[in-house]
Amino acid sequence: MTSQPNILLITSDQQHWRTLGKNLPGIKTPNLDRLADQGTLFHRAYCPNPTCTPTRASLLTGQQPSRHGAWSLGTKLSESAETVSELFSQAGYDTALIGKAHFQPLRETPEYSSLESYPLLRDLDFWRNFHGPFYGFEHVELARNHGDECHAGQHYALWMEEKGLTNWRDHFHNRWNEFAFGEKINPPQKHRWTLPEEFHPNAWIAERSIVRMDKAQQEGKPFFLWASFFDPHPPYLAPAPWDTMYDPNTVEIPSADPEELENATPLLREAMKENPDFSAWQETEFENHGLHSHVHDRATLAKNIAVYYGMISLLDKYVGRILDHLDATGMAENTLVVFTSDHGHYYGHHGLIAKGPFHFEDGIRVPFLARGPGWRRGVETEALTSLIDLPVTFLSAAGIKIPRMMQGVDMGPVLRGEKNAVRDNVVVEFRHQPSALYLKTLVESGHKLTVYFDQPYGELYDLEADPGETRNLWNDPSRAALREELTRRLLYAEMGAEPLWMPRLSNA
Repeated sequence: MTSQPNILLITSDQQHWRTLGKNLPGIKTPNLDRLADQGTLFHRAYCPNPTCTPTRASLLTGQQPSRHGAWSLGTKLSESAETVSELFSQAGYDTALIGKAHFQPLRETPEYSSLESYPLLRDLDFWRNFHGPFYGFEHVELARNHGDECHAGQHYALWMEEKGLTNWRDHFHNRWNEFAFGEKINPPQKHRWTLPEEFHPNAWIAERSIVRMDKAQQEGKPFFLWASFFDPHPPYLAPAPWDTMYDPNTVEIPSADPEELENATPLLREAMKENPDFSAWQETEFENHGLHSHVHDRATLAKNIAVYYGMISLLDKYVGRILDHLDATGMAENTLVVFTSDHGHYYGHHGLIAKGPFHFEDGIRVPFLARGPGWRRGVETEALTSLIDLPVTFLSAAGIKIPRMMQGVDMGPVLRGEKNAVRDNVVVEFRHQPSALYLKTLVESGHKLTVYFDQPYGELYDLEADPGETRNLWNDPSRAALREELTRRLLYAEMGAEPLWMPRLSNA
């Protein structure tokens, strides 16, 4: 056993913070619940941005998206960025990423080259010979698809072929002609995935993560491993029997109170229309997730929720395989384990579906579990934390010097029980267009403020009196002083980064 702790980061993708058995009776996550029983369950953990690339880049750099530059989907984290994986590699750790990266765009542009783009992700000869280095990781095994998306390829496709599934393409659709590569066009599947469970990405990630941990142990090296799962990100799709594990007739469907629209932002009002017009926020043709009609059918939503829960339970099974292996090999005694998600998810909350430029708790809050030697066991905490805190916390636990450019806070004192909190607030950003759609949120223990670039409207919620965020107090005269004070605090929280609304038009 090495003297320095192993670090195991396990992430899901787009998982609502409540969807753990500990938080939501009826959903089955026995392995994640076990992790909570053996460690700390954070109820107030937040992502720095409610989309994939910005938050995943923050998990590597310990910086807000406005600092590291990968501020939106379609942008790219600079390959010269200083990353936590690079620092662990320099300290003698075996470093590996298994699963989803999404640090680079799916399509190359004149501004951004991308290792994760077409047609390269389908060039299996390339991936057969490439395993890194990649953003400081010595070893990577990557994939890009969610469910049956046509993006399947890279190391995941090689693994399926090695397991005997040479016709794996039959289980993935090719919805866009430019991505078809001359193959037959398979339509997207719905709810039940024809792919057998043994070939599911969860099985691949768990198996390959275990192989990598064993390699490090055999070589007597500590490891920094990111096991990056794809579920429960839509499409709502799972192999049998997981697609029918939950009854759509019994799942709880969040309902949006129509009265809340009286104080809703123009952006949210537009999203509630059958045929919305988002031209005021769409400065370029660059696709913006969430700018679509969020009107939905209740029966379809119920089925989607049921499958979403099934995807989470399936994910839990394979997280359990990794945790069981740690126990069986004795590695658990010297391994810090964190489970979280890159951002939240809407399945009817405030009338919204999936994700977008909305900073309600459902979209920006994430599940967060932490277990390890020296950390408290069986504890639940309301301490605020941001995902940008993870690199700092990991480096501190390993005794590695923390770069000044990292903006996170060491959560060790909370995890060890020395302090109840180390943060007064967290900041969440969303920016997709250069300036037309840019919002930042300050979250404190009792209040939340969201400001929009160059707009007269905003959002202010009293989280203690109104935890469901149904009463926007932005224009309440009795809260004007509070709004002003929280705005000052947001500006203060931004100090040391860059001016609050400075446009970033390139990944400099």
